[in-house]
Amino acid sequence: MKMTETEARTRLAEGRLYDPGQEGILEEQRRRMEILYDYNATRPSETGRRAELLGKMLAEAGENCYIEPPFHANFGGGHVHFGNNVYANFNLTVVDDAHVYVGDDVQIGPNVTIATAGHPLDPAYRRTGMQFAVDIHIGDGAWIGAGSILLPGVSVGAGSVIGAGSVVTRDIPAGVLAAGNPCRVLRGDRGEGQGVLL
Repeated sequence: MKMTETEARTRLAEGRLYDPGQEGILEEQRRRMEILYDYNATRPSETGRRAELLGKMLAEAGENCYIEPPFHANFGGGHVHFGNNVYANFNLTVVDDAHVYVGDDVQIGPNVTIATAGHPLDPAYRRTGMQFAVDIHIGDGAWIGAGSILLPGVSVGAGSVIGAGSVVTRDIPAGVLAAGNPCRVLRGDRGEGQGVLL
């Protein structure tokens, strides 16, 4: 299916199948990936440089945000929005064709994948190179456990904990412990100050 860059971007914003191979889209990707490359090449002592690059790399970066390199992102983090006090451990992968909104005081464990993009189930459509992408939302104070995967369009409610290795295929409400594949609520309203071992 032939489409212009404007049509592709409109369909992307609407969560519909679009052609990601438009030159303007690819050029934006390449430009953003250059900044991501520089971020991952910094030395551990270059904390000021990392903060500067993070501000350039992400669509929004609040105060006191940090991503442990290496960080992987399809659009170099250019569609990732961080609130304040966000910490992400090693090997965060964000397929940020659509937008990822992360609230304040969020912790993200190592080897987490946040994937906004998907592909058609019909192999004939997949052969065309078409894909779709849907925004992902992570609420204030959430904790995404190590090795978890968040799929296109999901939301994780404020204060919720996603257990290590979970695959989040649907929305998770606020204030719960959820885990598994597919991820499901195991316990509600954890209470203030209650420790949860995952």
